[in-house]
Amino acid sequence: MANCNAVQKEIDKVLSKFAVMKEESAKEIDDVINSFAELKKKIENGGDLQEGEKLFLACNSITRNVLSRISNNHKDLHNQVSKVGKAIDRNFTSDFEAIITDPSFECRNDLLNKSIAEHLIREGRIDITDILARESGMLFTDENHELFLKLHCILEELKNHHLELAIEWAESCKNSFQNTNSHLEFTLHKLQFIKLVKKKQLTECLSYATKHLSKFAVEHTSEFQTLIGCLMYVNKGLENSPYSHLLDAQLWRDAEILLLKEACYLNGLSVESPLSVVINAGCRALPPLLDIKNIMHQRKCNDVWSNKDELPVEIELPNENRYHSIFACPILKQQTSEANPPLRLICGHVISRDALLKLATVNKVKCPYCPVEQQTSEAREICF
Repeated sequence: MANCNAVQKEIDKVLSKFAVMKEESAKEIDDVINSFAELKKKIENGGDLQEGEKLFLACNSITRNVLSRISNNHKDLHNQVSKVGKAIDRNFTSDFEAIITDPSFECRNDLLNKSIAEHLIREGRIDITDILARESGMLFTDENHELFLKLHCILEELKNHHLELAIEWAESCKNSFQNTNSHLEFTLHKLQFIKLVKKKQLTECLSYATKHLSKFAVEHTSEFQTLIGCLMYVNKGLENSPYSHLLDAQLWRDAEILLLKEACYLNGLSVESPLSVVINAGCRALPPLLDIKNIMHQRKCNDVWSNKDELPVEIELPNENRYHSIFACPILKQQTSEANPPLRLICGHVISRDALLKLATVNKVKCPYCPVEQQTSEAREICF
């Protein structure tokens, strides 16, 4: 945090300098404009030529002086901006490869390019995805290409408060939503109803509520009553009514998030792209990893961290970035990994593969917690 504050201090100096320079320069330029306006007026009125010449030379001198001062101020501002760059270099690490030692991690450009392409498709940047695939020589095909292209168009319309595409898509997925208890269709119709209320179209509001909202009256009783109740203030406007919360812009942002979640859920996809999840987790992991790397270097124990499957320190991630429970083998008292996954015995107890191999005798193993015996081949790998 101290590093961020140090950089912010330099940025504040630049912004302050820029504000002062802008104010002073604007005043001086206005003075020059006024001087030339006065000169023009005298010439047009047919004044004394000698006096006009003196005024012209004075204006020329003022202009040169102002230009010189603005140029010098710009140089000072440039120096101040340079200090920001130096502060960033001084307070932050620019070479993050210092925490990676070959061959601890392998560089897979093909997988990296694929992750970037998938992220761009999620953002609706199909044109950039095509350029990336062409320039990297990547044979990229994504079965969700059309889905995210359509979804991006719907979200763009929704951001502009146009609900037609979103409602059409939600109604086409009505059967699927019944299995997930989704509130998306009601949310979209609710926003369309509020749009009609804002336009003070009472007849249209009643007609829309009867046709599209009445079927949600039982499931969303409280919200349905609120929507009908707000009709009392159609002519007066909702701004100063007990229903002013219906005008909150957050309702539209929540609808965008809900639509994205529902679309991804129906297609078995995560809401966030894997690339953004990895980058966010990596940003959290970098500071402690840099610290531990410096400590290892100072104590000359650089070879301590050499395992690909684990980090030297625990990295705390938010709950939304926790996808699997961590299983620790009760026999060997160690966490399982890809090389040593958890296995389910036929009796239902779970141990690690290494524990199974240690307990096995002539391709048979007895469960350490119950009398059941089985073939080692009958153990099944499980994922938490």
